[in-house]
Amino acid sequence: MFGLFKKKSEKEKLQSEYEKLLKESHSLSTTNRKMSDQKAYEAEEVMKKLEKLS
Repeated sequence: MFGLFKKKSEKEKLQSEYEKLLKESHSLSTTNRKMSDQKAYEAEEVMKKLEKLS
């Protein structure tokens, strides 16, 4: 309850973005391989940004 108004750090935002892109990539993998590959690429770019912050 006390963390209700706590803002996410840049690292937390990138981590959630990475997870979201991986889920989208996985769900698209059965229907549209090209879009799945695009989402996986975007996820890797987010991971690179995340590693730069660490």
